[in-house]
Amino acid sequence: MPPQDSAAIDVSIVAPVRNEAENVVPLIVEIAAALERRWEYEIIFVNDGATDATAERLAAEIKRRPNLRQIVHAVSAGQSAAVRSGVRAARGTIVATLDGDGQNDPAFLPGLIVAIEKGGERIGLAAGQRVGRKDTGFKRIQSRIANRVRGTILRDGTRDTGCGLKAFRREVFLMLPYFDGLHRFLPALVRREGYDVGYVDVVDRPRRSGVSNYGFFDRLWIGVMDLAGVWWLIRRKKPTPVVTEVIL
Repeated sequence: MPPQDSAAIDVSIVAPVRNEAENVVPLIVEIAAALERRWEYEIIFVNDGATDATAERLAAEIKRRPNLRQIVHAVSAGQSAAVRSGVRAARGTIVATLDGDGQNDPAFLPGLIVAIEKGGERIGLAAGQRVGRKDTGFKRIQSRIANRVRGTILRDGTRDTGCGLKAFRREVFLMLPYFDGLHRFLPALVRREGYDVGYVDVVDRPRRSGVSNYGFFDRLWIGVMDLAGVWWLIRRKKPTPVVTEVIL
């Protein structure tokens, strides 16, 4: 559960990281520049079992920035688990996520947050859609194939679910069924709960340093099983009952 002073926070930024010691401080500076004087916000880095100096770099920054927090997994549990840990710890009613490797530009966070604010209760998720991707040709091809297969099966109306830049209402996220790989199916699952999804074009950029910690072959076969599971969840969804309390 988030701390009791949650009313003071409008937006929580959640960034899962694993072995990103060289990337976390520049990312913090960019997030602050994007959000300063616009919202009361906090930044939550979820340290997913890092074995490098990530924890020490974040600890040093926390001493300088009272709105910076670090949540630590004792061992790596994966990106979906890290996002979920961050959302559960968040104090803001709106949560925005981005990857911790620097490829997601924090300059696009305000657009996502505003899309949620202006959408009212109807919009449950604002999803970044990458243009001008900086990945290798192989990675772009695999993403294109995966998105096409996912879109054909789930009909979620989303061309790119792999972008880490997203914003959503915390309460909506916590309604969703949790499983490893959840973060790749958010549009379909948010629609399943009866909410609309908004989209914001974002520009990808190269990773600052290091190598990807969540690779293609780590998730390929699990992703196929997840796709089947999400398809089943959507088909089995019953209409949400309209509930009223009788007061005499």
